Amino acid sequence: MKVCLGIDTSNYRTSTALCALKSGAKDSLFYEERRLLTVEMGQRGLQQSQALFQHIARLPELMEKLLSAHPECEVATVCVSTRPRPAEDSYMPVFRAGECAARTAAAALHAPCFFTSHQEGHLAAARIGTSLDAEKPYLALHLSGGTTEVLAVSPGRYELLGGSKDLHAGQLIDRVGVKLGLPFPAGPELEKLAAKGCAQARLSASLHGLECHFSGAETKALKWIESGELSPEDVAAETFGCVARTVARLVLAGCEKANATQALLAGGVASSALLRGEIIERVSKRNAEIRLHFARPELSGDNAVGVALIGAEKFGGGAVGQAD
Repeated sequence: MKVCLGIDTSNYRTSTALCALKSGAKDSLFYEERRLLTVEMGQRGLQQSQALFQHIARLPELMEKLLSAHPECEVATVCVSTRPRPAEDSYMPVFRAGECAARTAAAALHAPCFFTSHQEGHLAAARIGTSLDAEKPYLALHLSGGTTEVLAVSPGRYELLGGSKDLHAGQLIDRVGVKLGLPFPAGPELEKLAAKGCAQARLSASLHGLECHFSGAETKALKWIESGELSPEDVAAETFGCVARTVARLVLAGCEKANATQALLAGGVASSALLRGEIIERVSKRNAEIRLHFARPELSGDNAVGVALIGAEKFGGGAVGQAD
């Protein structure tokens, strides 16, 4: 079986994947190996140099494991994310690790190497298995620890409409969680606490059109933790409630701006079942015509599956992403 080898080296995870050339976003056949980067307890992330070193150390092992587990796969092409988002000024050093590995593998295999962005990989992976019609305009929200962006998407085109002007949704969740003594990334454990708490909309993000600010919400939440005014469960619930309300409003305003009736939510933050439920409820009450599509939970966080799918489509002349 001929496949595309996909590689993604974000600031939080080393990811590799194989995607069959003849599959598409609806019925993708893929295999993957990925691993979270190691962050010391109490820390809120990694410096670029630390993340880059971990990627370089882990990529050979992950690629060897992936390829040896699937000897029936013949790598016909390679695709790698080389930047955070599809913009000329978008750059992060961590992606150089993946680019180096991808170009070396492609040269050794005498195979073409395609380049895309981390964000496009997220959106391609998020579409797998959904009923979203990618041939029609749709709104995309990329929600993670490093990105909170609202995009209008149409075939071959991505237009940035707005997003966070300070902290990202994932940063708010991670910083509150780490302050509560939870491991980084804190999303899954903070969600467990939130399920036991009670939110009364005491925490809100500043929202103007399609631009939002989470720094004020962070300041208030951290003060609650330091003072003990609210229980950890209630702080967690208020944090998730704040993100859910903000995202729902971004979806509603974004769909109106983009003249779209379908929205795709991708990124690690969008994997939260608690957030999904609240967002769906709030959006449906305001506009029942909007159809929300969420990435499969296992494909919401950083992964190379979407990158491999983009490479497979580009190799076959498709247009899943904007690989260079």
